[in-house]
Amino acid sequence: MIGTKTFEVFPSVDIVDGIAMTSNSAIRLTRGESATLRRPLGTPAEVALAWQNAGAKWIHVVDLDAASGRGSNSHLIADVIEAVDINVQVCGGIRNEEILSRVLATGCQRVNLGTAVLENPEWCARAIGEYGDKIAIALDVRSTPEGYQLATHGWNVNNGKLWDILEDLERQGCQRYVVTDVERGGMMSSPNFTLLSEVCAKTSSPVIAGGGVSSIDDLRVLADMYDQGVEGAILGQALHIGKVPLEEAIAATRTPKAQAQRG
Repeated sequence: MIGTKTFEVFPSVDIVDGIAMTSNSAIRLTRGESATLRRPLGTPAEVALAWQNAGAKWIHVVDLDAASGRGSNSHLIADVIEAVDINVQVCGGIRNEEILSRVLATGCQRVNLGTAVLENPEWCARAIGEYGDKIAIALDVRSTPEGYQLATHGWNVNNGKLWDILEDLERQGCQRYVVTDVERGGMMSSPNFTLLSEVCAKTSSPVIAGGGVSSIDDLRVLADMYDQGVEGAILGQALHIGKVPLEEAIAATRTPKAQAQRG
């Protein structure tokens, strides 16, 4: 099942300390690395509006402070939603009903749950049942000698076998997954296409590629995986540093060949 009629590019707004930053610097800052790594892009609302003006239909907002337990930027997420006229999906630190209700109250169209899948699985199952398509599950994956593991708490902790967790989520009726190889997120080392294919083979729900896009060619490969179940890709670091302009990224996934494949 594919949720969108065309492959979508999701430009990201990565928030740390109340500021939108490049994906790589945001991730490294939340891991405790030097503050000299700060690479600000502007306020979250300013950055989101720029992505809308460049043609985006969705914005992917990451509250890295919430994900790593450093705080919450829900008021800035509300500012983003007020500033744009397009869809917004939010992730980062959504681990219980109180936080979920607060984030949904911002008016976002979708939230991604990650750490909660392991820390609060019964609540997560209820949220999937109650909110349906407004919930996506973020499968943040790290390859280990024991196989694929989920990386939680802002990617800082390995916790749980991917395929066992995916099997549980399928039984619960999860309607969408955001799949990221955490060794590639923010690193522009190309997505883990093999991992994406393996996840798609185990679910009929749509999958969004969550990180690693380094080029227009990467996006073309992902768009060609649409019929496998990959409905879109999050575009972060390569967009933030100007390597992949958003207009070109969107155009590359709207080619006649790609459209013909989607019927």
